[in-house]
Amino acid sequence: MLGCVGDLLDDVVVRQVGRWRTGADTPALIQRRRGGSAANVAAAAALAGYRARFIGQVGDDAAGRMLVTELAATGVDVRVRHRGRTGTVVAVVDERGERSMLTDRGTATELALVDAVWATGLHTLHVPLYSLAVEPLATSARTLIDISRRGGATISVDLSSVTVLADMGVDAVIALLGELQPDVVLANAHEAAHVDAHSPADLGARIVVVKHGANPARVSVRDHGTVEVPVPPQPDPVDTTGAGDAFAGGFLPALADGASPAEATMRGHQVAAAHLRNVARLH
Repeated sequence: MLGCVGDLLDDVVVRQVGRWRTGADTPALIQRRRGGSAANVAAAAALAGYRARFIGQVGDDAAGRMLVTELAATGVDVRVRHRGRTGTVVAVVDERGERSMLTDRGTATELALVDAVWATGLHTLHVPLYSLAVEPLATSARTLIDISRRGGATISVDLSSVTVLADMGVDAVIALLGELQPDVVLANAHEAAHVDAHSPADLGARIVVVKHGANPARVSVRDHGTVEVPVPPQPDPVDTTGAGDAFAGGFLPALADGASPAEATMRGHQVAAAHLRNVARLH
């Protein structure tokens, strides 16, 4: 089972229809969705036919209960504590499909107690860098990493966001990864460029996958070099929100099932493409 620790949030997605007009009305399509990087990875994996678990904290409110119900409906095993208020992310999607996010994580960062049972039966524990950036969630995530690793699980870390990297400091992030020694590090091209790491060893990892949108992903395996894995052709996306999380939801279970890193990357591309098609149908 793939375990994911971190955020389950209320997403408000605002897609621009016309030119942005400062101080005036801008036409838009506005939708609400279940969000949060860790929850998105778990849901993508479950919808792709894999067993997945989400671990986190949501608000003790109607929004939190609704999000848990929706996530469980995808087939995810949901292990949460209800405290405080549910967080919200406003994602503004421009005319090219790129997104900018306004983030209020609410109680998601306040997970202070973990249950060792949550890590039982995991083949992989996936931890977005978001979950290692703020206390007390960061300590809880590290506790789960330790428990999972002792149980034989693979550890995956996603670099998450250039903003998070900048806020934490690149040197601090690299030092943290060197301490955690994750088996897998996932990043997009902007995040990889920001840390300026040139090999898996630079990030303390065995495998590093750098995604380049519609261009081939670069898959580097320690002591085995780098290969490029092309992305299957698909129409231009109207909204890329969640595509990177969907990639992880395909890549990590495939890797655990015995696929090579390149084969698992192709599976990640396929799950991300399915996610983008589903998003396109909503617009």
